[in-house]
Parts: sequence; C-alpha cells; structure tokens
Amino acid sequence: MKDALVRFGVALEGSLLRDLDAVVRERGGTRSELFRDLARAEVGRTKVPKAVDAIATLTMVYDHHVRDLSERLTELQHELGEQVRATLHVHINHDLCLEVIVIRGRSDRLQSIADRLLALRGVKQGGIEIVAGLGMPGHDHAQVSEGEMPPSNPSARVPGARRARPKKSAKR
Repeated sequence: MKDALVRFGVALEGSLLRDLDAVVRERGGTRSELFRDLARAEVGRTKVPKAVDAIATLTMVYDHHVRDLSERLTELQHELGEQVRATLHVHINHDLCLEVIVIRGRSDRLQSIADRLLALRGVKQGGIEIVAGLGMPGHDHAQVSEGEMPPSNPSARVPGARRARPKKSAKR
C-alpha cells in the first residue's frame, strides 16, 4: 500500500526560497520532490545506530585566518589520536581551506566530535557522513587491533602486480 501524501506549510526567508527554486529548476524537479529528498536524507542520518562501531568522513570549509583556528583543529585531531585514519587538506583560495578527516570510533562519539569541530568560530560550512554496521573494528587483516597498522611485508605479492626491479648502478 502506498503512503498517502500530506500537505503542510513551510516558512522560509525569501532569499532562501529563491535559492531553493534555482536548485529545483536545475534538477528539473519540483519543490515537493526536493523536500522529500532532503527529508529522507536527514531521517536516514538520524537512524544511524547509537554507540556502534563506525567510520565517518567529516568535511569542513574554514577560514584559516581566524585566530587560533588551524591550531585548534590540529590539537583536536591529535587528541583523537588513532581514531583519525586520514586527513586531506586543500587550499581553496587566499582565505579558505577544505579539510576532510576520516575518523573511526563509536557513532555517537563521531557525531559529538563533528558537532564540536563544526561549531568552531571560522568554520564556514561542513558536515559528517557516518557509516555504521560494517563489522568493524577487527575486520581481519591478520587480526589488527584498532589503531594498529599491519606489519609491512615487502615480500608480499599483490596478484597481477609487477615487482619493481632494482636499478643497475651506472659503471664509470
């Protein structure tokens, strides 16, 4: 049985409605379709199970000229230690930087970390995407514990990969 549509009113600033209508025109849809898409995405985000192992990407754009912001972001990442799996830092222009941080931990803690970072003065925009229920942390790469890197094995072969040959020293 198909769920019945319900009409309701929404109050928006005129400038936001104009921007929203531009998105609707660009997509070739309707306001209703766009609101349904936005609502589904937000409801889906809130349904991430609480307190389960997860991995997330935290994306933020910030003004690196804001006093102490870069230092505070670095300090917070150092506090997280092994939970930070990777970072990407891109200079967008003279004032703005884009940072993507891949973090791992309990889903509720990841959301808390994101809320804390995104609330910092100078952060212009950002968001977090949490992926839970992937059977982490011990997904069996020789039973590596959380935060530990597997031992390197230079003799390990990747199927189909070619080994680099040592360069011959030039005779003089």
